[in-house]
Amino acid sequence: MMAARKPEASSAELDALRLRFRDAMANLPAAVNILTTAGPAGRCGITASAVCSVSDDPPTLLFCINRNSTTAAVFEQNRRVCINVLASDHQELALHFAGATKLPMAERFEQAVWLPHDEDLPVLEAAMVRLTGRVVHTSPVRSHIVMFVEVDDIAVRKDADALVYFDRKFRPITRIADSAKV
Repeated sequence: MMAARKPEASSAELDALRLRFRDAMANLPAAVNILTTAGPAGRCGITASAVCSVSDDPPTLLFCINRNSTTAAVFEQNRRVCINVLASDHQELALHFAGATKLPMAERFEQAVWLPHDEDLPVLEAAMVRLTGRVVHTSPVRSHIVMFVEVDDIAVRKDADALVYFDRKFRPITRIADSAKV
């Protein structure tokens, strides 16, 4: 027996669904990251929360970037990226790289200490985690491009609190001391 086909949704119904979806995603806490790249297409960075692990064999993660973003083509062409997981004291830096402060790209990189990694890839010295690697696959999905990154270098800092995006605001997450270690 075949299932009945659902009638096409109206434009107003689709708009309402999109708004409910955005509200739902605003209630999904996510780490705040600055994604950076450098190479033949130039140097840039963006704030993103759409970052997810994929596999540990080999270490692979993905991130999503709006295909209409001026930086999407730069990431696609350079294919080298660093995912800088932000600490709680990086809220202002996150706003700069999100474009909220209208600071030009070059000046955004002057707001913190960036270390040159191989191929001059900028990595944030004070990031909680730095994952560097190469974009090994891209997949366009609707309004975004999903980029899969095979990680080749990792640095972890365990003396900072985390920064998450929740309910449309940056929020610090305090690290609780492990009582077994105290």
